[in-house]
Amino acid sequence: MSKIINGDNLTLGTCYYPEHWPKTMWREDLERMKKTGIEVIRIAEFAWSKIEPEEGVFTYEFFDEFLDLTDEVGMKVIFCTPTATPPAWLTEKYPEVLNARMDGVLLRHGARRHYNYNSPVYQELSARITGKSASHYAKRDCIIGWQLDNEINCEVDVFYSESDTVAFRRFLKEKYGTIDALNEAWGTAFWNQTYTDWKEVYVPRTTISDSTNPHEVLDYTRFVSASARRFAKMQSDIIRRYLKPGDFITTNGLFVNLDNHAMRRESLDFITYDSYPNFAYCLDMYSDNPKNLRDRKWSRNLTETRSVSPVFGIMEQQSGANGWNTRMEAPTPRPGQITLWTMQSIAHGADYISYFRWRTCTMGTEIYWHGILDYSSRENRRIREVHDVYEKLQGMQELAGARYEAKVGVLKDYDNIWDAQLDVWHQRVDEASQKALFEAAQRTHTPLDFVYLTETTTAEDLTGYSLLFYPHMTIVTERQAELLKQYVAAGGTLVIGCRSGYKNSTGQCVMDTLPGLLSELTGTDIPEYSFIAPDAGTVTVDWDGTTIEASVFADLLEPLGDAKLEGTYTSDYYSGSGALVCNSYGKGKAYYYGSAWNEMSAEIFLQKLGAANPYRDIVTVPEECEIAVRSKNGVRYLFVLNYEKHPVEITLHRKGTDLYTGNEIEGSQTLDGYGTMVIRL
Repeated sequence: MSKIINGDNLTLGTCYYPEHWPKTMWREDLERMKKTGIEVIRIAEFAWSKIEPEEGVFTYEFFDEFLDLTDEVGMKVIFCTPTATPPAWLTEKYPEVLNARMDGVLLRHGARRHYNYNSPVYQELSARITGKSASHYAKRDCIIGWQLDNEINCEVDVFYSESDTVAFRRFLKEKYGTIDALNEAWGTAFWNQTYTDWKEVYVPRTTISDSTNPHEVLDYTRFVSASARRFAKMQSDIIRRYLKPGDFITTNGLFVNLDNHAMRRESLDFITYDSYPNFAYCLDMYSDNPKNLRDRKWSRNLTETRSVSPVFGIMEQQSGANGWNTRMEAPTPRPGQITLWTMQSIAHGADYISYFRWRTCTMGTEIYWHGILDYSSRENRRIREVHDVYEKLQGMQELAGARYEAKVGVLKDYDNIWDAQLDVWHQRVDEASQKALFEAAQRTHTPLDFVYLTETTTAEDLTGYSLLFYPHMTIVTERQAELLKQYVAAGGTLVIGCRSGYKNSTGQCVMDTLPGLLSELTGTDIPEYSFIAPDAGTVTVDWDGTTIEASVFADLLEPLGDAKLEGTYTSDYYSGSGALVCNSYGKGKAYYYGSAWNEMSAEIFLQKLGAANPYRDIVTVPEECEIAVRSKNGVRYLFVLNYEKHPVEITLHRKGTDLYTGNEIEGSQTLDGYGTMVIRL
C-alpha cells in the first residue's frame, strides 16, 4: 500500500529546494511546515550537480545532511531523479545529448528539459545518476516515494537530434519490417516521397510551407511517446530495485505527445498532476466573458488525470501568483481561492495535495512564481489559508480512496488526439466539440469522465456508463469498433459525431462508404459532407421538434436498414438532409450526429438522452457552482464549489453532514464567494 495514495489519508505537502536556501533556514522551514499541516516535501528534481558535481564524482553529503534533519523533524520526503536539468559539465562534454529544433539548431544549456531521450550517452548517464541516488537514499526512513524526472514532455514535446533520427529508424524497422511496408503505410507515392533505403528516413525536417507527410508525423508522434515512456521506464526499473515496502514511484504533469496511460501502466504506481488554475487569469490571455469558465475549466485537466489514475496526487498545487520573468503574468490568488482549488482537486480524485512552492524563489527564471510564502518568509494570509485547509481535511479523512462518480463519458484515444494535432480538418471539429461537451456538462451539473480506449480496455470497462460520446472518431480500428458494438449491445447509449470512421491507423483515408467501420453500429451512410460555409449563416437542425445549431461541419446522413432518421438540417442547401440517425443495436442505441457540438447543442443532447443533472434530487445549485460526488463503501460525499466572488444559495433536499464542521445540515445554505462545502450524504 502506498504511503500517501492509500485509501486511508488525505495528505498535504509542498515543494522545497534546500539548495536554494542557507542551511541555517532548513530547520525553521521544516518545523514551520509541520505546524502549518504539511507532512511531505518533494525535493531534488533539479539538483543533479549536488550529487554528481563532476563526471563520475558522487557526493551524497548535501542531501544526507538535509535528510538527517527531516528525520529529526518527522517530515516525509518524495525524492526526485534530477534528469530534467543535465549539468553544464555534461552538456559541454557531450553536446549530442541536447535536443534540437526542426532546422537542426541545438537547444543549449541555460534553461531546462533541453536534452533528448534517445542519446545513448544521456541514457547511460541518466541511468547512472538514478541508480546512485536510489541505492544511496532509498533506504532512508524519511523517503516514502520517488518522482521520475519532472513534467515529462513539458517545455518541448518534439525532438529532432541526430540520436532521434537513429532511434526513429529503429522504431520504424521494428514496426514495419521492410522499407516497402513503410512506403505503403506512409503513402510515399504522393509527391514522389518514396524511400529506397532506411538511411533516407529522418525525423520530420524543415520543408517548404511547413508541409510534412501526415502519416510520417503520426508515426513520429507515436515515436516521441514511446521514447519518453522508455526513458521513464528505464528510471522506474532501476528505482524498484531499491524501494522499501510501501514506497511508490510517480511522475508529475500531463503533457502532449505522450501516452500517459501506458506510462502509468509500465512505470508508475499512480500519476500526479500539476494544477495551476490561476493560468485562467494570465493577463495576456484573460477574458472576462461571463460565459468563460476561467479557473473552473481546470476540472477538465483533473478529469484527464483521473482517467489515468482514478485516485491520484497533485504534486504542484497553486498557492501564489504565476509568472516567469519572460511570460505567464498572473495575479495572487484571492482569499478563498487556494481552498477552492485544493477542494477542486480533491473533488476530482486527489488524495495528496502538494503546494508549489514553500517559498518564492529569489533567483532565476521563476522569481515571480510565488509560493505559500513570499521572499521575506513573513506570515501571510496564504499560509494561514493552507493551515485552514489542513484543519478542514481532518474532518474529511474518511473519504480518502473514494471514487468520482460519473455515468457520462467522453471517449478518447491517443491516435485520434495526435491526428487532431496534425490535421486541421480534424482539429477544428474536435476543439469545438471537446470544449462544448465539457462546458455543457459543467453548466448542467453533469459529472463527466474521460474514458480512453487503450490496448487494455475491455467492454466491461465501458458498461458502467449509461451514455458515452465519441465526438469525432476519425481513426477507427476493428478492435475499437468491436468494443463499441459490445458496449451498445449490452444496453449502452453511444453518440458519435461528424468526421468519424474515415481514416485507418496509418492516418490514410479509407475507400469504404462512410462512416466506414462505424456504419453497421450507427446504421448510417454519408453520401456527402462539407464544412459549413462562412456565408451559410446559422445552420440549424430539427431534432423531433427541438431546434439545435450545427457547428463547423455537416455530414449529410441517410439511415441504413431499420435505423431511424431523428434529425434533419433545416437551412442552407442541405435543408431536409439527415443530421441525426439513431440505430437500435442489441439492447442499446447508437446515434450518429452529422455536426460538431457547441455548448447549446451539447446541453440538448445531455437533456434529451436523460443524462443532465443526475443529482437534482439531492441538491440544487446555481450555474456558478460545480458539483462532484465521490463514493466509498456505499457512502457518497458531495462537493459544492463556488467559483464566483459573490455568495450563492444552494438547497440540500436531504439531510447530510458538513464534514468541515461535523454538523447536520439540510435545506437552504449560503455559500460564500469562492466557498466550498463537502457533505456526507
